[in-house]
Amino acid sequence: MTDTGKKPKKPSRQQVYTLVVQIGRKAGDGLPKDATGAALMCYASGVDEAEAVRETVALLKQADTAPLDVTGYGTLAEREAEGHEIGDDERALMQRALEENAVIVAQMTPFYGDEPETD
Repeated sequence: MTDTGKKPKKPSRQQVYTLVVQIGRKAGDGLPKDATGAALMCYASGVDEAEAVRETVALLKQADTAPLDVTGYGTLAEREAEGHEIGDDERALMQRALEENAVIVAQMTPFYGDEPETD
């Protein structure tokens, strides 16, 4: 028996979290010129939701955006337990985020200042 000195690879503790990030305006942010901000649907990997949020905010700041607020919707299993319908495209993006240890911005919805207030 030969010992290569390598330890067996531990299973990854990374999970993918669904996050919605609201961003404000900042020069060079790439939003439409008359938009007041936007909501970004993101899939982010992390060992916990707090890490996924930190990594997402850091990445968005590097991309010249101004993150204002982050809402977490949990992992795939948590979302399924809450009854969310999750399509194949969304699952594929989540899997990609996990495999690449990445933040994936799946959708961007600009705000134009005429949305009704929600409470």
